[in-house]
Amino acid sequence: MTIRDNPEPPEDFPVDRDTLAFIILKAQAFDALVPSDDPSDGSNAPDDRAVDALEDERDNPVGRELRAKIAGLDDDSKAALVALTWIGRGDYEAEEWPDAFTAARERSEAPTTRYLMGIPLLGDLLAEGANAIGINVREEEVAALSDPDVGTQSDA
Repeated sequence: MTIRDNPEPPEDFPVDRDTLAFIILKAQAFDALVPSDDPSDGSNAPDDRAVDALEDERDNPVGRELRAKIAGLDDDSKAALVALTWIGRGDYEAEEWPDAFTAARERSEAPTTRYLMGIPLLGDLLAEGANAIGINVREEEVAALSDPDVGTQSDA
């Protein structure tokens, strides 16, 4: 059995752990959305007991919150998310962080927010990539999950 050394996270990683944890959690929630099964259901919120919470509809805030959080980041932070995703997906190894980050900064395809949100299992890939380069956000995720206002953060 091979024991993997815990890598040291990059000293100049541009995304703080709280923001990264928030993005991972929102991306995992976004990945869990399912197509609406009854787009014209005439029910109202008090009557349906939030049974539509996981349906991908216009009024579902998860995608909007994730999009706003990513869009509000600076270019280096967006590139770091792309690089983490690529490492989590296996396109790069953790030791290749500088190369992945450079390539992510140089990419010129779709806008970063649209690009990231179009990747299936984004939340899991970000978590895998972060873990691979030595960034553990478990404590921040637990704190965010226990915060009753985590779903209402628009600028956190």
